[in-house]
Amino acid sequence: MLDEQIVDLYLSRDESALQHTAEKYGKKLRTLSYGITADAQAAEECENDTYMEAWKSIPPHEPRSYLYAFLARITRHLSLNVCRSRDALKRQGHICALTEEMEECLPSPDDTACRVDDMVLQDAINTFLAALPEEKRNIFLRRYWFLDSIADIARRFGLSQSKVKTTLFRCRHLLREFLIKEGYSL
Repeated sequence: MLDEQIVDLYLSRDESALQHTAEKYGKKLRTLSYGITADAQAAEECENDTYMEAWKSIPPHEPRSYLYAFLARITRHLSLNVCRSRDALKRQGHICALTEEMEECLPSPDDTACRVDDMVLQDAINTFLAALPEEKRNIFLRRYWFLDSIADIARRFGLSQSKVKTTLFRCRHLLREFLIKEGYSL
C-alpha cells in the first residue's frame, strides 16, 4: 500500500492504518529502535508506541510523501527516551560518543548567540546532505541518524572500517564548514 493511502486511512480514522503501517514499516522501525536501546522488548514497545503517536499526530500532520521519516523520527525519540528513563545513556557510550562527534559541527543549543530556529537549521543540514554523493550521505545517515556502529556500516557498504571513519570525519568537517559559510557560529 502506498504511503499516501496509509495517511488517508489515518486521516479518516480507520484503524486498519495501524496494521498497514506495521506491515510496511514494522521491521524497519523495530530495527531502528533496537539499534538505540539494544533491547528487543524495548524496541517492540517503541514500535507499538510509534503507531499510537502516529495515530495522535495524524492529523494535524499529513506526512504523505515522508511517512517513514515521520515514523522513524517518532521511534528514534521514543527509543532515546527509553534509554534516558533507565539511565542507560551512561552505560551506552556509543550514544555519548556520537553526540560528542556532532558537537563539533552543530551550534550549541545553550549558547544564546548560536540559537537558531530549528526549521532553518534543519533546512541547512538537508541542503548539505543533498549535496553529498549518495554513498557519503548514506554513511553519514547510518551513523548519526540510525546510530549504526562503524563495523555495521563497513559491512553494509563493503568498505573498510578505516574508510568509514575517514568518510565520517571528512563529512563532519564539510558540515562544519558549510554551516559556518551559512552564518552559523560554532
